[in-house]
Amino acid sequence: VALKRMLNFNVPPVKNSTGEPVWKVLIYDRFGQDIISPLLSVKELRDMGITLHLLLHSDRDAIPDVPAVYFVMPTEENIDRMCQDLRNQLYESYYLNFISAISRSKLEDIANAAIGANAVTQVAKVFDQYLNFITLEDDMFILCNQNKELVSYRAINRPDITDTEMETIMDTIVDSLFCFFVTLGAIPIIRCSRGTAAEMVAVKLDKKLRENLRDARNSLFTGDTLGAGQFSFQRPLLVLVDRNIDLATPLHHTWTYQALVHDVLDFHLNRVNLEESTGTESSPAGARPKKKNKKSYDLTTSDKFWQKHKGSPFPEVAESVQQELESYRAQEDEVKRLKSIMGIEGEDEGAISMLSDNTAKLTSAVSSLPELLEKKRLIDLHTNVATAVLEHIKSRKLDVYFEYEEKIMSKSTLDKSLLDMISDPDAGTPEDKMRLFLIYYISSAQAPSEIDLEQYKKALTDAGCNLAPLSYIKQWKAFTKMASAPTSYGNTTPKPLGLFSRVMNTGSQFVMEGVKNLVLKQQNLPVTRILDNLMEMKSNPETDDYRYFDPKMLRGSDSSVPRNKNPFQEAIVFVVGGGNYIEYQNLIDYIKGKQGKHVLYGCSELFNATQFIKQVDNFG
Repeated sequence: VALKRMLNFNVPPVKNSTGEPVWKVLIYDRFGQDIISPLLSVKELRDMGITLHLLLHSDRDAIPDVPAVYFVMPTEENIDRMCQDLRNQLYESYYLNFISAISRSKLEDIANAAIGANAVTQVAKVFDQYLNFITLEDDMFILCNQNKELVSYRAINRPDITDTEMETIMDTIVDSLFCFFVTLGAIPIIRCSRGTAAEMVAVKLDKKLRENLRDARNSLFTGDTLGAGQFSFQRPLLVLVDRNIDLATPLHHTWTYQALVHDVLDFHLNRVNLEESTGTESSPAGARPKKKNKKSYDLTTSDKFWQKHKGSPFPEVAESVQQELESYRAQEDEVKRLKSIMGIEGEDEGAISMLSDNTAKLTSAVSSLPELLEKKRLIDLHTNVATAVLEHIKSRKLDVYFEYEEKIMSKSTLDKSLLDMISDPDAGTPEDKMRLFLIYYISSAQAPSEIDLEQYKKALTDAGCNLAPLSYIKQWKAFTKMASAPTSYGNTTPKPLGLFSRVMNTGSQFVMEGVKNLVLKQQNLPVTRILDNLMEMKSNPETDDYRYFDPKMLRGSDSSVPRNKNPFQEAIVFVVGGGNYIEYQNLIDYIKGKQGKHVLYGCSELFNATQFIKQVDNFG
């Protein structure tokens, strides 16, 4: 909503205006690009009158009769470049939007440049947008993508970090969270664990919100802010959690669609990149190997199949793709018939939109054909993505890993020794084995004895594993006070459902032989459990000593603040140090069972197990 308002020169777009939109150019930096691209497609931008969208630091030609909307971070180099644009008189008028608040001195730099370039009248508006966060789903956001190593798990947990470096990281995180609440138009009640980076974030955010509220004339939380209608009159709860309370989940193998895509494929800001193997026929000896095609697909909120199934166990997804395909095949003759009515042979979709609707027949064909073709596009997309995931599951036996880790995490009896799993040459990559072992190590009440550990280490080394991450996890476990009582992950394990019904039919796209059909049972992961305690006001040793901040109270420490005693309807969970889709999915599944309640999940960065292991590996 905020972006559309900005692209409409900061006035809310009128719903049913028949007039053409004003044509304009959008100029963004990499930060702006990352914020816009998961939310607005090129087509949506065009519908809003954006004819061109260009990076600020690319070579741009002058378009003197068009207004330009800028959406950039207020950095030194961005501002220099904007001043240069003013001097070169590139556009008719300039709407300057800063992702994060611009300082007074930088604003003066722009003003001076505008005076110097005699362009004061052309700078139409300057806005702080407070949009310095990236929304990936209706209920999920991350802080940043550019320079994310600056706020990474590793950056926050480096043993040699200086106080000033830590301050900078915390300020970066708080700036984004502040933007998030300005956009929501709500002041949260903040809870956080003590003695963690999450607590530092809470203290700073509380202070920043307070200062803004106290400055009544310039407060961002009064009157007709955007978010006025977003939330019920109740205030949301913000739970700030530190990644260190649970390091097992980020390493865990998973079984739901979205989390699997993120774990095994290249999935980033809602776009998945696949390498397509071109044909299976072997090339003649001595011939150059065929080049692999790279294809990328956007998995967005407008993709109905994705919205419905991103949280489903993988076998269910395969089955649903198959069903969709069958129902489409039934309609395929219809597509051919429509095309022949319209005199279009082949796949020329451009022609479809050109046709005038002179007969009733044509009219219905024109309206139903694009819908069918879109359906076909989504089926092809998910067939490709799911097949790519399935290849990983089968070649690495990820179903076996998932089931085994769930048993470890829920303290069930294991049907196969861990040593056997590690030494099995057919199961998993060295990294899969390392993940499994680290989960075992993290979840065990007593650390394994030195003798056992040596045995494991030897098996891992023989399997080709890199042991570097273990040394960090060892220190972490010794250091964490949670180590005394390892986080419990519930005590349910996935139940195999027997073999797949439909998917096992010979006609299926997916050859699922040998893959277990595991069904998930809802069990709350640590982050979800913490949220449940705080949102429902349950007393629990795990969360009883969490700090309480209410930025609306003028003064007062934790103890003296009159607390909200009622359960919350809306909550935001934010993980300082990085999050993952497993946790996100777990929260979403939890809140589904709570009538009328909403939860949003945010994290300083999103990493999969491979990326997390890399970060932990660097401590050595």
